[in-house]
Amino acid sequence: QVQLVESGGGLVQPGGSLRLSCAASGSIVSINAMGWYRQAPGKQRELVASITSGGSTNYADSVKGRFTISRENAKNTMYLQMNSLKPEDTAVYYCNAVGVRYYSNARYYTRDYWGQGTQVTVSS
Repeated sequence: QVQLVESGGGLVQPGGSLRLSCAASGSIVSINAMGWYRQAPGKQRELVASITSGGSTNYADSVKGRFTISRENAKNTMYLQMNSLKPEDTAVYYCNAVGVRYYSNARYYTRDYWGQGTQVTVSS
């Protein structure tokens, strides 16, 4: 099976920086698109940024110019560099992988996966 594990969350002051990582493990052949989502208390989960296997990126307007998404395909790992953090960035951040092709029990499968989430708190 495949697992996505996020790391790098924590408490940071306004204006500070954090770097999130998402590592996908398992007998993975390829991953199509990957993305970061976030969910603040009482709000719906929203897309923060996404990146295709070819490196094309997309950002929510609220994070453009402050956040940078990247990935290392050979390591099945994705990153989110977050700079100039604001209190409104406080949320649980989730990693998402779309079109994960993996090998198990002599067969190939393609499925989507979510990580367990990592808390980011921006507060003085």
